[in-house]
Amino acid sequence: MTTASIEFEIPSKFPAESVFKVFKNFPDLAPKVNPQVFKSIELVEGDGGVGSIRLFTFGNDVPFTSGKFKHDVIDVNTFTFNFTFLEGDCLLGILDSINHHVKIVHSADGGCVFKQAVIYNCKGDEKPSAEVLNFEKELYVNTYNAIEAYAAANPKAAY
Repeated sequence: MTTASIEFEIPSKFPAESVFKVFKNFPDLAPKVNPQVFKSIELVEGDGGVGSIRLFTFGNDVPFTSGKFKHDVIDVNTFTFNFTFLEGDCLLGILDSINHHVKIVHSADGGCVFKQAVIYNCKGDEKPSAEVLNFEKELYVNTYNAIEAYAAANPKAAY
């Protein structure tokens, strides 16, 4: 199986514990802060924990409409989230799945670093283009920044 991947890191002035708590609320916050990308994120199976499945309905700023993902890991001790997109047109017709690995690590200044790796598992030899990978990387970075800004301005609403 062929793969493609992107990775990025975003430093934050907020502690790892706080960023982790906010991102546990991603399904509620993303449509609020970035509705042109995320119309809705609905729980379709499970209780929201590991093994749960969510349906993403994407907005007008992305070239696909939907995708289902499964929570693989939610670890409050290591501030880790892993999830896998399993179906939908977000797989671009060329992917079996997309694995997301998020880890939030402490930094020496009392803040943290948000790290995300995305692995695109291809059905065959065809991979997403560099243009698609760059678009998605920018989308993830912009969404992170929007959620962090929202949480800073609305701390009670973000948790």
